[in-house]
Amino acid sequence: MLRALRLAFLAALGIALVVIASANRGMVTLRLLPTEVDPFLGAGWSVEAPLFIVIFAGIIAGLGVGFVWEWFREAKHRAAASEHRRTAGKLAGEVARLKDEKAVPEDEVLALLEGRGTTR
Repeated sequence: MLRALRLAFLAALGIALVVIASANRGMVTLRLLPTEVDPFLGAGWSVEAPLFIVIFAGIIAGLGVGFVWEWFREAKHRAAASEHRRTAGKLAGEVARLKDEKAVPEDEVLALLEGRGTTR
């Protein structure tokens, strides 16, 4: 059921992208700087591309910026989780060590009660 829903969503998304692309096939010029500034700097970089390519590239660039922004924003949470994992590992080791110490009583009376006798 979920797989069919996912495939239906992807099919609808694909159809929508094809419709957007076919409706926006006109060529547009993208310039790095305004035309008034080009003569002063001597750099008049521009490129012509179909509008749907510009739209899709803008969406992909926005997603990329959003992913990087979130990665930096969540860095403190990843650091805290790493610290908690280290602390949990240390505590688990300490619990295991304490269980081992408790398993071997050092008291002679306890040893006699447990039936092990003394080692003298």
